[in-house]
Parts: sequence; structure tokens; C-alpha cells
Amino acid sequence: ENTYSLRPGLQHRFKFSTVKECIHAILKEKLANVQYIPEEMPELTKSLSETIKDRLKEEGFDRYKMVVQVVIGEQRGEGVNMAARCFWDADTDSCAHDVFMNVSM
Repeated sequence: ENTYSLRPGLQHRFKFSTVKECIHAILKEKLANVQYIPEEMPELTKSLSETIKDRLKEEGFDRYKMVVQVVIGEQRGEGVNMAARCFWDADTDSCAHDVFMNVSM
């Protein structure tokens, strides 16, 4: 009998609210008093994405490959539009996002 599971069990399904809360808490904790300094943003985005990915792994999402993308921009009163495309399984794959703003970013 094959015991290798290709899909997560019902108890391990992607939980949007759990993931969103996790992302929001990390962004609030790490960015609340940060000033936008362009030279520091590459390292900060890398650090944030790793922190989010590690925290989500701790939440027990077995059989999921996490893709974490962090984008940081400066507050200048201008807008920004972004788009992404991917293939996924509508039964098991999902996404969560959060927007964090402070005085400078």
C-alpha cells in the first residue's frame, strides 16, 4: 500500500486567516518604526520573507511549498500596481497577503 500522500489532509489544509494573521504580526513587529532607506531594503525584504516562511512552517502546513514575496516601497503619495501569475491546484493551493504602511513606507 502506498503511504505517500500527495495532498494535505483536511486538518492540514491552507488556513487563510491563520496565514494572514501570521504575516500581519510579523510585518507589524518588524516594520513599525523602520525608516525607508533604499540601501537597506534588499536585506530587509530577504529577512522578512525568510521570517514569514519559517513561521508558517512552524504552523504545520505539511505538504505545502511556501512562496513568500515581500515588496517594500517608499511613501511618496504615488500608487503602485503589481500583478502575478501562476499555475495551481484550485482544490489545495491558495494565497494570503497583507499590506503594512508606516510613515515612510
